Amino acid sequence: MLMTEWNMDDALECRYEEGLEEGREEGREEGAFSIAQNLIKLGFPIETVITATQLDPEKIKELYQ
Repeated sequence: MLMTEWNMDDALECRYEEGLEEGREEGREEGAFSIAQNLIKLGFPIETVITATQLDPEKIKELYQ
């Protein structure tokens, strides 16, 4: 049986690291969303915007409306 010790400091550090990763993911998505908006303003076709940003096609379709 594997014994591990878990204390409050370890738990807080783990949660902190998880929060950092969540923030990074949100930042990446916001950046891709901004790029998508710029590409749309420049007149790029929807297929190019989807390929360039890797965002959900439904979200990009909403930007075109």
